[in-house]
Amino acid sequence: MMFTADRLLLFGATGDLSQRMLLPSLCALAQDGLLAPGLTIVGTARSQMSDAEFRDFARAALEKHLPEGRRQGMAAFLERLSYQSLDASTLEGFDALAKKLGTPAQGLAIFLSTAPSLFEATIAGLQSAGLTGDNVRIGLEKPLGTSLESSREINDAVAAAFTEDRIFRIDHYLGKETVQNLLALRFANIMFEPIWNANYIDHVQITVAETVGLESRVAYYDDSGALRDMVQNHMLQLLALVAMEPPTSFDATAVRDEKVKVLRSLRKVAEGETVTGQYRAGAISGEAVPGYDEELGKDSATETFVAIKAHVDNWRWKGVPFYLRTGKRLPERVTEIVVQFRCVPFSIFSGRGAKTKPNQLVIGIQPEENIHMSLMAKVPGLDREGIRLRPVPLDISMPDALAGAVHRIAYERLLLDLIEGDQTLFVRRDEVEAQWGWVDAIRALWADSGLEPRSYGAGNWGPSAAIALAERDGVTWHE
Repeated sequence: MMFTADRLLLFGATGDLSQRMLLPSLCALAQDGLLAPGLTIVGTARSQMSDAEFRDFARAALEKHLPEGRRQGMAAFLERLSYQSLDASTLEGFDALAKKLGTPAQGLAIFLSTAPSLFEATIAGLQSAGLTGDNVRIGLEKPLGTSLESSREINDAVAAAFTEDRIFRIDHYLGKETVQNLLALRFANIMFEPIWNANYIDHVQITVAETVGLESRVAYYDDSGALRDMVQNHMLQLLALVAMEPPTSFDATAVRDEKVKVLRSLRKVAEGETVTGQYRAGAISGEAVPGYDEELGKDSATETFVAIKAHVDNWRWKGVPFYLRTGKRLPERVTEIVVQFRCVPFSIFSGRGAKTKPNQLVIGIQPEENIHMSLMAKVPGLDREGIRLRPVPLDISMPDALAGAVHRIAYERLLLDLIEGDQTLFVRRDEVEAQWGWVDAIRALWADSGLEPRSYGAGNWGPSAAIALAERDGVTWHE
């Protein structure tokens, strides 16, 4: 339902996500004139605060997380803020919250970032206070369950109060500029579409690597693990964007229709097509770091690394493996997509140094946004034995190529779309369920086969079995 909200309600307003991402994003949007002048923002959480205390809290967060050059309009932004304490586990406080919000003239947007155990109680509280009407939409921060069954329970509770066109399921990767640029690369340039298929592509790699360990996510991560934390959402969304057919238009229905077709085409992973690992003590950037069990304070069988060989069984991708890997305490913080093309079917070149190598497209998502293409070229000079060839890079650094443009963090895009009602970069229920169905089957495979995480030292690219997973097919992970 398309309306621009004039009220924004932030659940979890005193939490880490709010301090690092939400408040700085909203302040940046306000400074750039992208928020309507009349938009007011109400924060809510368990903490007892007055409006003035919440504004002081927000000011401290902005001074810590917002670049100094973007703080000019901070005082005006803070005037938009107010606060209402709330215990979401009970119904009592929701009437006071509704009174604080007042009656939105145009509509209310809700950003719900709370523990999964509080989802149903929060929705019930919003309903009881009359905060789920046709002029209200809701954004849901992950995790949305821990399995297909629990995800359905949450989605059923939300659907009892909100129609699907008013539900905005957030995967913050979809708000990243380079992820959206993947769509532009594929569908705004004719050169790639004719070769974007199994006839010309040998394989695809998707890597999401982190150097950090547990940090402040101890309880959540040990209940989740790498498969549910990263693969089920971020990595499968990246895979869907790489593999999807061209949509009829860039709108929510057309884009998400094509993504869900890919997710439903994922072949069930077989034994031997997945590897799990858990980091042990090692070194990151020359500094010693403890192992997972030491950080956790107990023994655990939770995986901190997973590698998967996946297949999309449709006409375009039949026979093309998609190699996925993600993990904590890896050597670099990097998220990238590597599209490896096939070798030329016949080389006309012969002689020393004339061996051709396949072209490769690397799309860097973080920490740097860039596009790298390797092409074969002749090495300058004379050689009696024939032409010498070598790969040469064609590099595009997106910040440099688009110098002068404002480069925004993901939540700026997503919060603005939530306020204005554009669902294109949000995840539909059938996508979520297709993702969970595939991931649940992998977890069932692990349980049936007795697969346990293999050890790898912090600072390494996961267990050696992950390297073997790709090398059995003659594939080397891109590093």
